[in-house]
Amino acid sequence: MEQRYWWVNQNQTYEQEVKGQYLWSPKHRSDGTRNPFYEFMREVAPGDVIFSFSDTHIKAIGFAKSYAYECPKPIEFAGAGKNWNQIGWKVDVAFQEVANPLRPKDRIEQLRHLLPERYSPLQENGNGIQNVYLTSVPPALADQLLSLMDRSVSNMVRETNALIVGAEHAEKKSDVLEWEDHIEQSILEQGDIQETVRASLVNARRGQGLFKERVKLNERQCRITKVDNSIHLIASHIKPWRDGDNNERLDGENGLLLTPSIDHLFDGGFISFENNGELLVSPRADKISLAKMGVPVNEVFKSGSFSEGQKHYLGYHRKEIFLKVS
Repeated sequence: MEQRYWWVNQNQTYEQEVKGQYLWSPKHRSDGTRNPFYEFMREVAPGDVIFSFSDTHIKAIGFAKSYAYECPKPIEFAGAGKNWNQIGWKVDVAFQEVANPLRPKDRIEQLRHLLPERYSPLQENGNGIQNVYLTSVPPALADQLLSLMDRSVSNMVRETNALIVGAEHAEKKSDVLEWEDHIEQSILEQGDIQETVRASLVNARRGQGLFKERVKLNERQCRITKVDNSIHLIASHIKPWRDGDNNERLDGENGLLLTPSIDHLFDGGFISFENNGELLVSPRADKISLAKMGVPVNEVFKSGSFSEGQKHYLGYHRKEIFLKVS
């Protein structure tokens, strides 16, 4: 997969993100509308290089270690981003601060002609752009930025990248599990629902129990691998368990029967489905790995029809989970 370069403005959250080794953004603006600079989080892939810009300087270089995944707003943000949504995108990043930060404004004459017309990280006078969080950096601009920094930075980019590729999602599980554990505990403490319902909601998190029985009313086999032995199938939520309310967590139409590897790809946003059954494969996914897991990546693949309820939930999955490229 082609390596890409990114620019992140961290004036509010530099200390938290660089120290914590991650990027985090809301999914949407406070009014619920889409923000391209948050959407770019879904395009980052392991091995991508990230220029960290704060206080008018590029102060650190980062190397993406994961794809974007859903994660609550970090508690260490405290008062930063008071109007941000509580659930957003997180990318694990290996950040390294540079010894001699570069102030792009001082070298704008060498950079101006390389700035992209759309979603530029800088104004033509070299000042930053306040409403930009994450944006793509064209390779020519990235090369020029690196050439203006210490040679040690270029060497670091070349040497560190080789160590990062293939280490994606090394820390994802702990973040997501902690979030889901918190939700599960809150369900167990709810006094206004029956014990049997609480048990069903907890089992649904694991794709088992009442939820799986309800999914089996619509589904008979894995949509991709065609495995039809229920023992080897997980009832995978289309709208993730962590995102839904209690009704959605037990709604059989909010589910597909998938083998574990396909469940992993679907939950992580590497694949999705159109309402007509056509398989969608994310441009950010490793197609070689997907092919080894039985995903037909080089052909149009129809997985079969969906119910109206499933189509409703698939719309959420495509909009909120599927990893896209603009």
